[in-house]
This record gives sequence, C-alpha cells and structure tokens, in this order.
Amino acid sequence: MRASDNFSRGGAPLTTDHWQQTTKKLGLIAGNGRFPFLVLDAARARGYEVVIAAIKEETFPEIEELAAKSQAHVHWLSLGELSRLIETFQREGVTEAVMAGQVKHKQIFSSIRPDWRLAKLLLNLRTRNTDALIGAVAKVLADEGITLRNSTELLEPLLANSGVMTRREPAEEECANIDYGRAVARHLAQYDIGQTVVVAERACVAVEAMEGTDACIRRAGEILRAAMTDSPARRGDQSQPRTQSKGPMTDDATILSRSLTVVKIAKPNQDMRFDVPVVGVATIETMHSAGATCLAIDAGKCLLIDGHAIIDAADRHGIAVTSA
Repeated sequence: MRASDNFSRGGAPLTTDHWQQTTKKLGLIAGNGRFPFLVLDAARARGYEVVIAAIKEETFPEIEELAAKSQAHVHWLSLGELSRLIETFQREGVTEAVMAGQVKHKQIFSSIRPDWRLAKLLLNLRTRNTDALIGAVAKVLADEGITLRNSTELLEPLLANSGVMTRREPAEEECANIDYGRAVARHLAQYDIGQTVVVAERACVAVEAMEGTDACIRRAGEILRAAMTDSPARRGDQSQPRTQSKGPMTDDATILSRSLTVVKIAKPNQDMRFDVPVVGVATIETMHSAGATCLAIDAGKCLLIDGHAIIDAADRHGIAVTSA
C-alpha cells in the first residue's frame, strides 16, 4: 500500500479522536492559504464554536463565506494588533486557539505599525526569526489565559506518511540529492533560515529564506535555465573544449543536471503549534514549471494541504514524492 492511500479522497479532512475537547470554543488565528479553511471545517465537524481572528494582510477574503456557513464569528485584525487579538478572544471567551496559515516573515519589514504590546515584544527579541517571534507571541497569549494548540491536531490524516507516495520512486541520482539536501537543510534549519533547499547533482542551487517555498523553487529553476543558456555550446563559443558526454550529461550541459530535487524538512524540535511545513498542489505545479522532478519531505511533520490531489498532480507530471 502506498503511503498516500491513507488520505481522504473527498470533502473535509478526517478528524482524530484524541483531540481533547476541553472547551466548546476555539480561536482560529488565520493566515493565508487553505490551511485555516481546513481547520475551520474540522473544528466545526467536532462541534466547536469557532472564533476567527482573520489577518487583514494575509487571510483570504473567502473565509467570510465559509464562516457564515459554519456559524463562525470573524474579526478582521491587522497583523500589528496583538492587544486587539487578545481582547477579542477574551471578550469571546476563547481560552484555546490554533494558528493556521502562513504569515509572510517579510511582513516584519513592511509598513505595518505594531501596537504597544507587539512593539515591546519586538524590541525584546534577540533575533527576529519565525521561532523567536511567534514563540514570543505564544507566550504573551498564554500569559493572558489563551493556550495555543498544535496546528495539525485536527488534521493529522493530512500529515505525510513514511515511504514513497507516488507511482514513481526516486531515481538513484535523486536519492543522492535527497541525502545531500537533508544534510544541508537540517544544518540551516538550526538557524531558522528556511525549511527548503533545491539540489541538482548534489549541489545546492537555492535555499529558502523569507520568500517562501514556491518562490525558492522558481528561483532555482531560473538559475538552472540561466546556466544552461549561458553554457559555451549554447553560445556557439568554439574556444571552449567539448567534453565527452557521460550518462545524462550532454555536450551543451553545465555541471548541473537538467532536473532539480526539492527537499523540505521540519526544524529540529519543530514546534507543531506554528510554522509547520506545508505542501500543496501549487508546490507540485511550481516544481513542474521549474524542472524539478523529486520532492522529499519529513514524515509526520509536513502537512499535505490538498490531500491526495497532491499525489495525483505529482503522478501526472512524473514527479516522485517521498517521505522519511
């Protein structure tokens, strides 16, 4: 049985029995993407009354329509309004909350004006990486009687299972790229720089920083295409010696192969309350456009946001997806 066979093939994601319903109200701090929508569906299926704190700069406006169908309350807040977030949850009687959806790290450097509470928090941070920033927010919430729950607890069936998920297994060269990419990614993850690296021929082509996974993959594709275009044979430069072709390499190739391997990992001691690695169909489509042929992720730590549709898309493009 393939690892992907455990996915629900339709409707809302399956829910788990071990989510302890200590309160009938659940706060949902919604970032961008489909993650908040899935959490809302799953929470309502479990009988929770959901109070949504929608971030003006991030949350998809369609959350209003789903909230109306789910009888959930939506409060639109700016990213800098930490005090208002706390006051909203306290007024609504929320003592447990979930963060779901991406909040772009580069927003720290945007024109958003933090309120006094967030400004104080930012001034006291030694570093402004994701763990430090959101971890500090989580502590402030806890001090105010609002506990953050693991963001994937209601969506555990969508976490990646161990093994090859697609019809095609990674080729030998892709396996070598995965081993190298995991070593590089785990080293970088210690510093909370990013969770994704893109590799070709055991060389690191691109590393994720604040731009996000899909932008990192696109950049890797651009780098590879530029290298191919600028190769001596493509330029018609006869002054450069032609090399003997070996394996997949050809006379007009660079030292990099034409395909890319994407490795996306969880951080060491990943805090499942926030910044959980997420992969969607859009990631697969971006890989296809960039010339990436293999995706490696962490079992039990990466959320496959579109369920089996991700594997279907990967199979359609001949992309191997594996988890360990």
